[in-house]
Amino acid sequence: MIKSPNPQKDASADALQAADELGYEARSAKGDHAALKLWLRMLACTTQVESEIRRRLRVRFDTSLPRFDYLAQLYREPEGLRMKDLSSHLMVSGANVTAITDELERDGLVVRSSSQTDRRSWILNMTPKGREQFEVMAKEHEQWVLELFGCLDAPTLAQMYRQLGGLRVHVLNSQTEALPPSTTD
Repeated sequence: MIKSPNPQKDASADALQAADELGYEARSAKGDHAALKLWLRMLACTTQVESEIRRRLRVRFDTSLPRFDYLAQLYREPEGLRMKDLSSHLMVSGANVTAITDELERDGLVVRSSSQTDRRSWILNMTPKGREQFEVMAKEHEQWVLELFGCLDAPTLAQMYRQLGGLRVHVLNSQTEALPPSTTD
């Protein structure tokens, strides 16, 4: 076995090998393509980070990630958002937004008012209490993300950010290409 000149790389590989539950990465075979292994690694990392953020939101603030994301969208829009627009921003159904709105309204964090231009639409706004609570959560959330990504230095973060941006553009461009005809009935 040839030793890598980078001891940090060996430590990382050893830690992954020693982990009881590697997640999706453990399912890749030795002969799998590098792109497949990277996809599985990205999926595993995303799942791990998201699970830890969910856990911390629950423990620290007794809230869920969907509620946090909902409040984050409203926080960016001081004039409020139509429920339909919030649903689109969150990429969830109107029923999901309605259920979370009911909870947050009951907790005094948001208010719902009818639109002056469309009687069928509801406008959602954060209350001062909601804005204050979200600001506390957002500051801690930011620190958690910085902590979880703390093993990556600034140049590595910048490089990964650029490369993943390029991947997103490539995938978006791939979506516009015609798919081959299906061979199944």
